[in-house]
Amino acid sequence: MTAMTPGSNLPLNAVRVTVDVAAPVRLDVSALLLAADGKVRSDADFIFFNQPTGPGVGYRSGGGSTPDSITVDTGAVPPGIERIVVTASPDAAGQTFQGIEPTATVRNADGGAVIAGFTPPQLGTETALVVVEIYLRGGVWKVRAVGQGYANGLAGIATDFGVSVDEEPAPPQAVTPPAAPVAPAPAAPPAAPASYPASPWLGGPTTPAAPAPAPAAPAAPPAAAPGAGKINLDKGRVSLQKNQTVSLVKGGRPLLSQVKMGLGWEPAFRGKDIDLDASVIAYGPQRNHIDSCYFGKLSILGGAVKHSGDNLTGEGAGDDEVIVVDLGRIPADATGLVFTVNSFSGQKFTEVAKAYCRLIDAASGEELVRFDLTGAEPQTGVMMAKLIKQFSGEWEMTAMGDFVKSRTVRGMVKPAAQAL
Repeated sequence: MTAMTPGSNLPLNAVRVTVDVAAPVRLDVSALLLAADGKVRSDADFIFFNQPTGPGVGYRSGGGSTPDSITVDTGAVPPGIERIVVTASPDAAGQTFQGIEPTATVRNADGGAVIAGFTPPQLGTETALVVVEIYLRGGVWKVRAVGQGYANGLAGIATDFGVSVDEEPAPPQAVTPPAAPVAPAPAAPPAAPASYPASPWLGGPTTPAAPAPAPAAPAAPPAAAPGAGKINLDKGRVSLQKNQTVSLVKGGRPLLSQVKMGLGWEPAFRGKDIDLDASVIAYGPQRNHIDSCYFGKLSILGGAVKHSGDNLTGEGAGDDEVIVVDLGRIPADATGLVFTVNSFSGQKFTEVAKAYCRLIDAASGEELVRFDLTGAEPQTGVMMAKLIKQFSGEWEMTAMGDFVKSRTVRGMVKPAAQAL
């Protein structure tokens, strides 16, 4: 048997596999069949105790004496389904995984031979987990250890993957901050453009500055003409320091082609692998979370943002993970992208060396912007950079380098929204 760690994967040597999920308490186990967009096709793709069978996937209750299980017949999974995620939540209402260590055992459904085992580490206030996933990559079915926690139960997971849950009052990742700073925004368009900041997220009011009691020096910088005083790409590659911004404009025209955000790192200590995960979180103009692109969801925003896939060690030269962004195809309601890196295995960034992000012209391979992370904190997440769309239509990239306590992209959604 292979003992798996978060983010690790291995090819399946059986067509039919069963995943048992056991814990010291009774668990509710379920599965979701996901298409390429990371969503179910319909509620029929949610397999659980009230709907125990689906195309190629079945649920079996252990009755409290043995673990609940999910069986996947990869030969019967319909075309278009690329992942089956196996989830678990404590049966008792409100119970968390604090002090509970669920273990997933993956075995051959026909012969019973154990293929792999996985126990998610460092659980706390989570009330539901994506434990493992069975996924198709390059024509081969594999299993990946996930261990991603949710704070709002099985309904939160189901809603996140597109299942209609009537009793859930709101999507689980709705992290819109208090409305006070942005509530006046609907009144903004009629006003003269010079009365507003270049972007709704650059700080300062989004309504005219007239009500301010002081004579108005703070309002002047945002009113500057687009491009004035800004670094752009006309002089070649731009090397940013923390909190510096570059306007993605070249030759007087906004860059609206396909770019790549490459993220890289190395272990600070020789011989020790570092499993980091690069992600990008998309937001709307009210800092509302739209979607997240990460190793478990490789394409969002209709394919305008795509992820290269997971790197489990950080070894080797060059970018460890790449996120491709087609700036010209980003939907109008997506006006901010925050690029993050998380230590899924719990290692701190003090164990990481030479972390960086760089923006590359996808057509020419030319490096446009680079940000080298020069400091480190004993945290498990870092916001590396953000791309913000301006009212003028151009995009700006700002180096961030802000550390957060979070092993997953889900935990980065709220702090990233606050940092916009």
